[in-house]
Amino acid sequence: MKKILVPTDFSEHAYYALKVAAGIAKKNNGEIILLHMLELPHEAGDAVGIGHELPEIMLFKNAAINKLEDLMDDEVLDGINVSEVVQFELAFDGIMNISKKNNVDLIIMGSHGANGFKEMFVGSNAEKVVRNSEIPVLIIKKDQPNFNVNKFVFASDFSDEIKKPFAKVVEFANKFDAELHVVMINTPSSFKPTHLSEEIMDKFVSGFNANKLFKHIYNDVNIESGVLNFANHVNADLIGMSTHGRKGLAHFFNGSISEDLVNHSVRPVITFKI
Repeated sequence: MKKILVPTDFSEHAYYALKVAAGIAKKNNGEIILLHMLELPHEAGDAVGIGHELPEIMLFKNAAINKLEDLMDDEVLDGINVSEVVQFELAFDGIMNISKKNNVDLIIMGSHGANGFKEMFVGSNAEKVVRNSEIPVLIIKKDQPNFNVNKFVFASDFSDEIKKPFAKVVEFANKFDAELHVVMINTPSSFKPTHLSEEIMDKFVSGFNANKLFKHIYNDVNIESGVLNFANHVNADLIGMSTHGRKGLAHFFNGSISEDLVNHSVRPVITFKI
């Protein structure tokens, strides 16, 4: 977590994410990249692409730079190495491109979620980043004055494909010296007897060295409800999930539990790409 990307639209939720990023950066001697995307009309984008600096475009760009510089002077960033980027690009594309270009370790985004038809057909930028990012994405929904991870819940089916992202989960938990509560959610459609669930979990975690590891089995009507209810039960500070990054019809029909949690959980959610 040495290099943290924080996309901002200068909203309240984006500032919540920045405060969390600042806390993590200070604890890990890390740096922050502040990113603001300018989504321009198609004609204006073409003008930028051929090198023309239209007055209207430069006005928007200069205004964004001024806002970023004001944000960089915020006391929450005192003592942290912060750089700023203003990019002419769609928000999702820019976040992906900048994170890869700068070898970012963690993306932290604020989100108020998406609901109803917006959730089904459009989704939030946070949801799109969660679906596609190769690096961990931490989503912040509300103000976290003193963000700390004492109890970290990670829900999974503990199949072999989860081992690679789980290594990052353990690393993250150990950095915070957090209790890592791994949980298998039992639902009516995918029920497993306790002894089999315990056997699967024991075998899975045996190859990892988590400082404080606790294993749980939780029964609920579906996985999303189970994760949210279990997180409430243990009073978790953070929920972790792995994501397949489904796209197209597969995503439409099957959905993604991680993305649903990003939309519906009031607790911070961090996702790790399989």
